[in-house]
Amino acid sequence: MEIKSPGRSFLPILFIFLLTSLLFLAGWSVLAGWNIDGSVLLVGNAILFAATVISFYLYVRALRDANVQVFLRMLYLSLLVKMVFSLAATLLYVFLAGKAVNKGAIMACFGLYIVYTFAEVKIIMRLSKSQKNA
Repeated sequence: MEIKSPGRSFLPILFIFLLTSLLFLAGWSVLAGWNIDGSVLLVGNAILFAATVISFYLYVRALRDANVQVFLRMLYLSLLVKMVFSLAATLLYVFLAGKAVNKGAIMACFGLYIVYTFAEVKIIMRLSKSQKNA
C-alpha cells in the first residue's frame, strides 16, 4: 500500500504557484488598472501555497494509513488546516488594512483557493487510484 511518488505528484501544485506568481508580477499594471492590489495577491498566493503544502502532506499520510479512523481524521484535519489558514489570513488582512481593504484581491485569492483545492483533489484522487488497497 505504498504511494509511489507523492513528491513528483506535487509538481503541478508547485507549477500553479510559480505560474500565478509570475503572472501577478508581469501583470502588475493591469491589476492596478482593475483596482486589484498585486502585493495582496502575491502574499495570498504564498499563504495558500503553504496551506496546500501542509494539506497535501496530511492527505498523503491519510492515504498511507490502513486504519479508516486515522484516514478520516487526517482528511478532516487537512481540510480544516487549509480553511483556518485562509480565514486567519483574510481576517488579519481586513484587521490591518482597515477601510483600505481591496475586495478585488480578496475575491482573486478566493479564486486561487478554488484552483489549488481542485488541483490538490485531482492529484489525491489519482494517487488513491494508484494504490492497490484504496
